[in-house]
Amino acid sequence: MGRAKEIRVKVIPSKIANAFVKKHHYSGKVVPNSTLHFGAFLDGQLHGVLSYGPSFDKRRIVGLVEDTEWNGFIELNRAAFDSYLPKNSESRCISISLKLIKMNAPQIKWVISFADGTQCGDGTIYRASGFYLTQIKENSSMIKLPSGEIVASMTYTKGKHILKQGGRAGIPLGSKKLAGWQLRYIYFIDKSCKEKLTCPILPFSKIDDMNARMYKGEKPRQLVSKETHFLR
Repeated sequence: MGRAKEIRVKVIPSKIANAFVKKHHYSGKVVPNSTLHFGAFLDGQLHGVLSYGPSFDKRRIVGLVEDTEWNGFIELNRAAFDSYLPKNSESRCISISLKLIKMNAPQIKWVISFADGTQCGDGTIYRASGFYLTQIKENSSMIKLPSGEIVASMTYTKGKHILKQGGRAGIPLGSKKLAGWQLRYIYFIDKSCKEKLTCPILPFSKIDDMNARMYKGEKPRQLVSKETHFLR
């Protein structure tokens, strides 16, 4: 693992985390309801951020694991790293952050995250970190506005965001849905929750079966099924 063992992961303020995410995440955006931020430090400098928070649609997601309390799960909604960190750093940082959550927030039993197979990748770092693949679906959440800006459709259809349109829910005219995939991953901090999962666990080979592979926003020329090749 080399220098990846030297990385230190610790909680950092949202102001510092958000500035890093805006600079280094492919979307250039933060998730406004992120409440817990971990920084990855090497040689005394910040080189990665993991942001966690409640899911936007908690009522739908909480039922994925039976008997989950309202505060019993959390979403990893941003993972941003610069190019300074060595190979395998991302999965190591996620693993450490999960251990810290287990130690300091015992009410959290599982973690959910989504890989954006429309603009970014198919979730290699989640698979390398012990997450289970539980869904692959065609993109229905990312849209391109007439201005060219790419946003999540829920920006215009959920909660307080509707206020931006004077109380009207609806995607702006002229917007286009981006073609691609969304992949859903779940990590069980409490291993007994795996037995309470209400949806199937999918084999990673399903990603190739559905032609859902993506690497840095592009389809790879050759689809590789072995996880050791780590397509991000």
